[in-house]
Amino acid sequence: MSELADRPPRARSDRGRWRIRLMALAAVIGPGLLAGLSDDDPAGITTYSVVGTDYGYRLSWVLLLATFVLILFHSLAVRMGVVTGQGVIGLVRDRHGPRVGALTLLVLVVANLGTTCAELAGVAAGFELFGVDRRVSVPLAAVAVSLLVLRGAFHRVEHVLMGLAAAFVCYIVAGLEAGPDWGLAAHGLVTPSMPMTQHAAVLVSATVGTTLAPWGLSFIQSYAVDKRLTPADLRYERIDVVLGSVLTGVIGLFVIVTCAATLHVRGTSIESAADAASALEPLAGGQARLLFAVGLVGAAVLAAAILPLSTAYSVCEFTGHEGALDDGMRRAPVFYGTYLVVMGLAAGLVLLPGVSLIPVLVLTQVLNVVLLLPLMIIMCGLGRDPDVMAEHVITASWWPVHVAAILLVALCVGALGLLSVPVP
Repeated sequence: MSELADRPPRARSDRGRWRIRLMALAAVIGPGLLAGLSDDDPAGITTYSVVGTDYGYRLSWVLLLATFVLILFHSLAVRMGVVTGQGVIGLVRDRHGPRVGALTLLVLVVANLGTTCAELAGVAAGFELFGVDRRVSVPLAAVAVSLLVLRGAFHRVEHVLMGLAAAFVCYIVAGLEAGPDWGLAAHGLVTPSMPMTQHAAVLVSATVGTTLAPWGLSFIQSYAVDKRLTPADLRYERIDVVLGSVLTGVIGLFVIVTCAATLHVRGTSIESAADAASALEPLAGGQARLLFAVGLVGAAVLAAAILPLSTAYSVCEFTGHEGALDDGMRRAPVFYGTYLVVMGLAAGLVLLPGVSLIPVLVLTQVLNVVLLLPLMIIMCGLGRDPDVMAEHVITASWWPVHVAAILLVALCVGALGLLSVPVP
């Protein structure tokens, strides 16, 4: 008699239920994980590296708050996509008219183009650590990810992108090897403290902007629609969202503590993640430099594939054209054409002679947090509308939490503006 037959019927039944649940989770996982992890892009890694190098563990609490807001609004975006079958731009156009829809689309396109430049700048910076010139690495990366999207089926593209996400393990290994003071790290994570300087305000705003980006909200909602998720999948998709968001915060924290434990204690100054990788070599060995470099390249390629996708989804939603990864170029020329235009423009801008990559990497994240505020307000308005969300509206108990998240972003923008005004 088999081992399974020897088990009580209840044990066999429990085992079968768990197998079904795991299969259901595996079927829906993807939007939350990819949208979350792609927030740890080169601009994000640069921001976290500068935060850890300049302020040690002191600003870690900002990342914790940003991660919570990420869970909150990615959950809302997925729920809106699944319930309505539309992306955020399509909903805005239908509920508020073409003018507001066009303005929202413009905000997203500006943010997405700037951030795509940042991703390809990260490709250039990462490959330069291996001695590869940006005139080689940037075109190759742009062509490779474009071919992946143009020629791949939905699930094939998703599997490749999930594989690229494995590169983030490098930052966790680097953090463990750096030997940080975990007591100080925990204190910085739960104890709000901030120098009242313009530099600190820019970094706090950039941390919020790189963790919760406008393109991420647009992408996760449209991707959930493209994946054809249903309201029955929402219980499992919440796990996907939380997992992706928490991993985003954990990876960001490991970048901060790595730089805090090595570069901050020695008073080193950096301007980018590539600088951090080079500075780590004499302090933590060549392996730390290699781990940072591999992580940077993986993060850059992952985000460079996703950013133009977010833009393509949004343009198609506003214009009413077909737009899905399984459609193919002939059925969805606007979708794939938009992808290629954004990728081509970003690659061209990054390759312009004399362009400094550092301002592109950090300042696009500050732009993100400024552009994020109106998008969050619009999404909350839609999320409370029963005509849009039916029984999946934002409940009365969760509404104050969403408002508090919006106020946090508004505070970042206000502090940035106030501390940027020259004192007479």
